[in-house]
Amino acid sequence: MTLPDHGPDTGAAAHHHALERLYAAAPINRLFESRLEIVAAGVARIRFRLDERHFHAGGAVHGTSYFKMLDDAAFYACNSLVTDRFLLTTQFNLNFTRPLGMGEVTAEGRWISGTRRVFVADARLLDSAGEEVARGSGTFMRSRIALAGLPGYGA
Repeated sequence: MTLPDHGPDTGAAAHHHALERLYAAAPINRLFESRLEIVAAGVARIRFRLDERHFHAGGAVHGTSYFKMLDDAAFYACNSLVTDRFLLTTQFNLNFTRPLGMGEVTAEGRWISGTRRVFVADARLLDSAGEEVARGSGTFMRSRIALAGLPGYGA
């Protein structure tokens, strides 16, 4: 998916748009048709399009896809608050509500707590009808990896 054309960025908006570019540049995202939007500081939304490539043998979306979508939304909600370092997931819990098939899915992540070293966020996964199909929560820790040096972030 293509990223929106943002005008000149400064401050938090520049950081948020840089995170959107970082997400788009990640090699894993070549496997998922998706687009990240940092809605506000501490809030991230990712829209995905799922198809049979994401299915397990039973004909529904595999749990690895649920994890990726929820983890990414929670992660970017937290990293939207950190302008110098890349965060790392240290723990993540998933709750599955119903199976997903092909189509549009939205992952929404929200920062809950933490402002220094460890951050906590929740995320939920909504199907194309707006029904929640999964929920997750995770903890994320500052790494030694500078955001400015990562492909896509500074582009």
